This record gives sequence, structure tokens and C-alpha cells, in this order.
Amino acid sequence: MEDSKLNYRLPLLLALTMAIGLVLGNLLSTGNSDTNLSGGAAKYRKMQDIIEILDKKYVDSLNGEELFEQTISDMLHKLDPHSNYIAAKDLAEMTESINGEFGGVGVRFFILRDTVCITNVIAFSPSAKAGLKAGDKIIEVNGKKIAKKKINSDKVMALLKGQENTIVTVKIDRNGKQFTKEIVRGAIPIESVISAYMIQPKIGYVKIDQFSATTTTEFREAAEFLKAKGMTKMILDLRNNPGGILQSATDIADEFLKKDLVIVKTKGEHTRPDVYRSSAGGMLESTELVILINAQSASASEILAGAIQDNDRGTIVGRRSFGKGLVQEDVKLRDGSNLRLTIARYYTPTGRCIQKPYKEGYDEYMNDQLDRYDSGELYVQDSTYFNDSLKYKTPKGKIVYGGGGIMPDVFVPLDSSGSSWYFTDLRYSQSFNAFAFDFVQTKRTAWKTVTEFNKQFTVTDDLLNRFTKFAAKEYKIKFVKSDFVHSKALIARTLKAEIARQLWLEDGYYQIVNQFDNEVKQALKSLR
Repeated sequence: MEDSKLNYRLPLLLALTMAIGLVLGNLLSTGNSDTNLSGGAAKYRKMQDIIEILDKKYVDSLNGEELFEQTISDMLHKLDPHSNYIAAKDLAEMTESINGEFGGVGVRFFILRDTVCITNVIAFSPSAKAGLKAGDKIIEVNGKKIAKKKINSDKVMALLKGQENTIVTVKIDRNGKQFTKEIVRGAIPIESVISAYMIQPKIGYVKIDQFSATTTTEFREAAEFLKAKGMTKMILDLRNNPGGILQSATDIADEFLKKDLVIVKTKGEHTRPDVYRSSAGGMLESTELVILINAQSASASEILAGAIQDNDRGTIVGRRSFGKGLVQEDVKLRDGSNLRLTIARYYTPTGRCIQKPYKEGYDEYMNDQLDRYDSGELYVQDSTYFNDSLKYKTPKGKIVYGGGGIMPDVFVPLDSSGSSWYFTDLRYSQSFNAFAFDFVQTKRTAWKTVTEFNKQFTVTDDLLNRFTKFAAKEYKIKFVKSDFVHSKALIARTLKAEIARQLWLEDGYYQIVNQFDNEVKQALKSLR
């Protein structure tokens, strides 16, 4: 019986398939006019025709593909600032960031005097196994000379990165001696928890740089490490964290919250409403908590901060966060490119949507950070954002507000003391880390720990003099005496922190700068 049905249907299916093929062929044929198309197909064809005409007849040369991709991006930005088109060539790097790893050799480097200088070698990485050391210089990759050539970091990364278990050959200069090493590429982690240490007895400090697929695991490991050192209170630093994977943010919130509390809600026109709730047994349910945020804390950072604030679980310190309350979903396109489409809004446990307005257009939306600076909001909390129509109440009666980011419980103005144009020029050049790289070449084993370094090492006037001359020679940063006098203490602290970063990565850097950080000081005060 089934065979007879199949014999009957097969010719019909073949005929239908041929008919669909003919229709698709007509739609894709460049010879057909728009009269054969309808709806979205006609509009797509019109856009394609215009770009082809521009490509062939415009007064200047054009890249049709780039123009087409830019047109798509502009169209999506008309919907909202976070819907976006990602070209196939750019997608790999973004995927690496989300996944928290890439195929490579496991070194940190920067380019000094047209030479690739290794600042750090990741422990147990392919480069470590091959015997590379901090301070080495890479002069050739796969027989291609890269020293003393005009080369940038992107080109170096392209040479060193590749599929796992493939071989890259590098020629190294170590203190004037040259040798060649074969390195078998491996999976290199992109750490998102970049600092975790005991800032005071019983108080741990954790810095999350972004939320990737590995952030939850990294955070739990850091928390276990600090709890073993006696941590009962935590400062969680989410400043300058642009967000990332929603699940990582909700997982970390879950570690602080008791069972069955709302972490975040999502709702969209074409997606079912969803509610993320906490589970029992969070490892930090009894740990006192302060979260640091600023204007660059966005998306998943705001989800985490909002969940803690709305559940009366901790104190939020700093300045108003970015205000991104839109949820994106990635749709892979046939050519390997990606459509990142907004599908929902998220709401904090009290019901706040903290997405800031974007009706004035994409450029105005993205310039919001400059507007905050110009308006003085970074120095005095802006009362206009405390709108009664956006007022919400937490279970314990605390008033919180929606409509444009997370408002901190304790506002801390931006610290601009010691700033000058001279310091800004130094900071935005590579002067600090380049000088620090040279400085530590003979001192990499001089101090065993950051604590020892912090107690024993002082930036002297002689060292500052050498540094300013170095910056003038290598980076053409003109010495301005009045600015230097005004910024001297800030320059000395930054130089010390960059030297610590050369030796102990971000953990070293933050252990130095946090001593002078006003938001960190306020967090410590709140925890006392």
C-alpha cells in the first residue's frame, strides 16, 4: 500500500520541484524586468540594480560589495542601533570573542621600533612549550621577515593565528642571539575575568572584562580562589564591560541570589516571553557585594547589575550605565555573513526596561557618551533621569528608575585630577607600555609578587626624566613642563602600573591603580 502511494506521489513531487526551480531561476535571472517580481523581491532587485549602476557608471571607482554591505547596515540601523550586519570576513574575530578562545600560539606582543616584542607568554601555551619567553622579539614568521618593516598588530595576528595543530615557524631574537622555533598552534583562551585578588582582608576584587562562553567558569574559579583566601565580601568591577553572552551574566547573578528570584525577563513581538530565575545553592549567597559600573557598562553588565539592585542583594557604585536593553539573535546567511537582529527587550526584576532612547538616529545614539561629558553628568548625577513615570520599587522599598541605564545607588564623579593634554598624549601613545617593556628586560625576576613590587618599587624623579625623554624621542610627545608638574603623580602611578602589567598582566596593573581609584575606595567604604 505504501509503495503504491510512493509511486503515485513521485512524479508529482518531481514536477513540483521542476516548477519551483523554474520560478527561482526567473527570480534570479538578471534579464527579467521588475514586472516579474513582487513585494520584497522587487525591492531587493531595485537596490541591487542601483548598486550595479553606481558600480559601473559613477564618476569615481567604487567597491560594489562594500557599498552593498554598508547599505544593509544603514538599513538595519534605521530599526535600532544594535541590529547589524556582520560581513563574513569580520565574523571570525567576533566569534572568537564570544567563544572565549582562538587558534594561535599564546603570546602577548606589541610593536616597538618596528619590531614585534613579546610582553607575555601564556602559561602552558604552544609558545611556552616551544620555549619562548617574555622579552623575546619575533623577526620572522614562516620565513617572512617582519622586523624593521612597516607592520601592524593585525598583520602579525593574521600570521600567528590559524587552525589548531598546524605549525608556524618563528625566528626569535633574544638579547642579540637568533634562533628558530616551530610552534604547533593550539586553542588559546581569551580571558574575560582579567583580575582577581584580595584587595583587603576578607574583601576580594574581581574584574570582568566581557561576558563570553567561558566567563561563568572563570568567575567560579576566581571566587573559589578568593574564598579559600578568606573572602566574605566582594567588589565586582563591571566598568567598561560592553556585555556579551546573556547566559553568563544570569549564571553569575545566580551565584549571589537565593532560590526562585527573577534575574531578568525578555519579551518581543515575535518571541515568547521568558523569565530567568535563580536556583538554589549559589556559592556566593552570603557574600556581601558591591558592583562598580560606569557609562561604558552595557548589556549583560546591566543585566547583572540590575538583578542585584532590584533584588536588594548588593550596592551599585559609580555612574549611570550605557543603557542597552535590547536582545539580539544571530542569523547566519548563505555567504557566511551574519545578521544580528534585535528580537526582544529585556526587563529587570522590578520591570524596568533600561534601554535609552534612540529615536534621534544612530549617530546621536552613539554620541551619547560625549553628550554625558559635555552636560557635566559624569561629575554631578543628572536629576532629569529620575522620572516619576519610570519609577519602580524593590522588595525592600528602594526606588529605582528605568529609561536609560542602571542608576547607581552611590554616585561617584569622574576623577579628572591630574589630567592634562600632555598626559593624554602620553596615554594614547604606546609610551608607557613601551618604556615599561624596555625597563623590565633585566628585572623580570627582581620581585616575586605584586605586593612585594608595590612595597619596594618607587618611580623616582630620575626614572620620570628618562621616561619623558623616551616619549619625546620614540613617540614625538613634546614635553610640556607645566602639564608635567600638574600630572606628575598621575604619570608616576600609570608608569608603575604599566611596569606591573608587564610582569603580572592585568592582575598586576589593577593591584596598583586600584589603590588610587575613587570608585574602588567608595566600594571599600560601603563594605565596611
